[in-house]
Amino acid sequence: MERFVIDVPDAVLGDLARRLAATRWTDDFANDDWRYGANVAYMRGLTEYWRDRYDWRARERSMNRFAHFREHIDGIPIHFIHERGKGPKPIALMLNHGWPWSFWDFEKVIGPLSDPAAFGADPADAFDVIVPSLPGYAFSTPLRTPGLNFWKTADLWIALMERLGYPRFATQGGDWGSFVSAQLGHKYPDRIIGVHIHTPAALSFLDPKTKFDRNDFAPDEIPALQRMGRFAAEETGYMALQKTKPQTPSIALNDSPAGLLAWIVEKRRRWSDCHGDVESRFTKDELIDTAMLYWVTGSFNTSARYYYEGAHDLWRPSHDRTPVVEAPVAIPIFPGEITYPPRKWAERYYNLQRWTVMTSGGHFAAAEEPEALVADIRAFFRELR
Repeated sequence: MERFVIDVPDAVLGDLARRLAATRWTDDFANDDWRYGANVAYMRGLTEYWRDRYDWRARERSMNRFAHFREHIDGIPIHFIHERGKGPKPIALMLNHGWPWSFWDFEKVIGPLSDPAAFGADPADAFDVIVPSLPGYAFSTPLRTPGLNFWKTADLWIALMERLGYPRFATQGGDWGSFVSAQLGHKYPDRIIGVHIHTPAALSFLDPKTKFDRNDFAPDEIPALQRMGRFAAEETGYMALQKTKPQTPSIALNDSPAGLLAWIVEKRRRWSDCHGDVESRFTKDELIDTAMLYWVTGSFNTSARYYYEGAHDLWRPSHDRTPVVEAPVAIPIFPGEITYPPRKWAERYYNLQRWTVMTSGGHFAAAEEPEALVADIRAFFRELR
């Protein structure tokens, strides 16, 4: 296990600048509301900002203020942040990201979780915070091993935490991170202190036969069911492509930084609780940070393959007990999330100990509502320490 410092070569940044300057923009019309996808006028302005004003070296220094490490497990490169807690008895907490996220989506919560006193909170709530990059994402590259999906990632994380000296730990996540965390609570309940997730769905969600039962939805939950139906009809084209032929768009998006940025920003706008104004939730720098981490590591292709690997090797349960996820579970419900499970189902499927309805926030909860997320994490695990 070795310390790791982010230091992108100047040649990579020079090549990026040339590609941004040479972007060939498509025509766009009748698309002010982004109904056809990324709005070219907005993306053109954001790309010009990336080329002329974005300071990667400053962002790099900010990332490097945390302790980064790299390790290989079964030949698979794993990057992670490991920040030791400052308090009387910290417990280990693994934060798991999704797509199109990165470890950097947790920037605003790492400090408050690891050093609560520095943020005006109780040091007794301190955590040792571990933030891995999913296999094939960002600096967990280059990935040359096929077949890695979310439930196999959970096995890797058990091995990683053993090497870090944590026989038991807590876990949190959204998007893919929710499924990695839930799988940990399913397969390894004796190793998991608790599971905190905000994109709840069945671990078998990639199986086309898996669906919520309409009868589980209370009358006041029917609008949530309808929102999920609209999302499935209008917002899942990316998933169909990444589950079936991920390498084809990867050739384009590995070649065009503007195209990569558009692919990512369109999701940030649609999946966050921004009401159409993406910069009400993310600054220009934050939007570009995500694209940069995919660009400088050339990792879009292996991040997209994560969908293929999950869809072509469907989740298999490790036991037939109920609840399916036996470790204690907390679910914060953010109004802008993309999944809205009925509580009746959640109480059957999970060992549900906490259910919090949030007033704002969406799919990128740690970046959108860091204070609310931190408060909910602290409250849940305070009872489990």
